[in-house]
Amino acid sequence: MPKSRREKVVHLSKTVKKGTAIKEKLVEDLRECVDLYSSIFVFSVENMRNTKLKELRNIWGGSRFFFGKNKVMAHALGRGPEDEHKDNLHLLSQRISGECGLLFTNKKKEEVSKFFSTFTERNYARSGCVAIDDFCIKEGPLKFPFSMETHLRNLGLKTVLKDGVITLLADTQVCNEGDVLSPEQCKLLELFEVQMADFKLILDCHWSDGEFEVLEEDDEAAMED
Repeated sequence: MPKSRREKVVHLSKTVKKGTAIKEKLVEDLRECVDLYSSIFVFSVENMRNTKLKELRNIWGGSRFFFGKNKVMAHALGRGPEDEHKDNLHLLSQRISGECGLLFTNKKKEEVSKFFSTFTERNYARSGCVAIDDFCIKEGPLKFPFSMETHLRNLGLKTVLKDGVITLLADTQVCNEGDVLSPEQCKLLELFEVQMADFKLILDCHWSDGEFEVLEEDDEAAMED
């Protein structure tokens, strides 16, 4: 009779935590990129979408984008002068907070800034996003299968079936510009193919050859002047 796998003894001293291995790999990759690339940017993300980030990575094929635990990324670069991987990298690591990432590139700062100042990709909003426009559904027949009538009513639309056609009984304001969108509003916007979110990256600071500068504050100061 074959021996049950449940009876197999696993020595805990020989196991390796998967999470630890991933963190160590991230630290290794980041430090390698510090040596390979001339510039590093910290950026924040609005309306994060993995598909859009993948497209961005394809556009910037010669550069590297990193997302990971903020503490791990800061540790890889160095938290202070005594453990930083290169001069003044600890100033960059201090800016790693919130939903952010790192961009390693050999492109000039001006080229990177120009690209991301205009780069934006429209997408469907998620719950908690702020509506960037008004959207109203006009009363009358809707171009959905009759089987969706109950679902539309559950989302807040006043509908009936007339001769097998879903009909909206009155104009319905789904959202107004500035509204914080609910899950129901987001689902309606998606059903009516209305994209209310902009995926974009905002450059926060830049490091190159030991020189560090904050970009966002500089831009705000320039606007005030």
